Amino acid sequence: MILQKREIKAAVLALLIAVGLCVDARRAQASEPQDLVVAGGCFWCVEADFEKVPGVIEAVSGFTGGKTENPTYKEVTRGNTGHLEAVRITFDPDKVSRASLLHLFFRSVDPTDAGGQFCDRGASYRTAVFVSDSAEKQLAEAAKTAAQDALSHKVVTPVLPLETFYPADSSHQDYYKGNALVITRFGPRTKAKAYKLYREACGRDARVRALWGNDAPFAGQS
Repeated sequence: MILQKREIKAAVLALLIAVGLCVDARRAQASEPQDLVVAGGCFWCVEADFEKVPGVIEAVSGFTGGKTENPTYKEVTRGNTGHLEAVRITFDPDKVSRASLLHLFFRSVDPTDAGGQFCDRGASYRTAVFVSDSAEKQLAEAAKTAAQDALSHKVVTPVLPLETFYPADSSHQDYYKGNALVITRFGPRTKAKAYKLYREACGRDARVRALWGNDAPFAGQS
């Protein structure tokens, strides 16, 4: 009887070990999160769009493409740093692919506009895709070509080497869902309300719908 109990305990222990090894193996096989850095005009809007995508873990507003270290928002928007407003999109490649995100990106902006985006004009509001290696560059160039073919119009969005990405200060993160009050031309509004008013007034969704039609993934979802 005692021997049977020992055998049962040993069998249970072996089963638990086997289950644990299976779980560890599955964890080991899970892909590490990856980053995609893009510039699409106002970084509040790009962040708001891509945080809706299943498989995206987070989107962080910031700056890249220039030479100034730790630039401020005012410095970048004045156009003296060489940086673009950009967003670092962290995603789970087991749930959404880089190619899919690039497809969505090109259809969420006006990639034919070299002077900025929508109502935001100037170098810091230009579009771009930033890449870290040849594989990422190949995917980005393929997405750019597909967008150009779909539009039958030259796409001017460059594919650029990714250098340092500088996150913007906390006041610019998750702006589209913030509850803090800010002063707008319509009076005091929460950040979330101010964002919606800005996006509508800037004509972002209207232009994207006019350009991409039913292929526009985010227009009207803000």
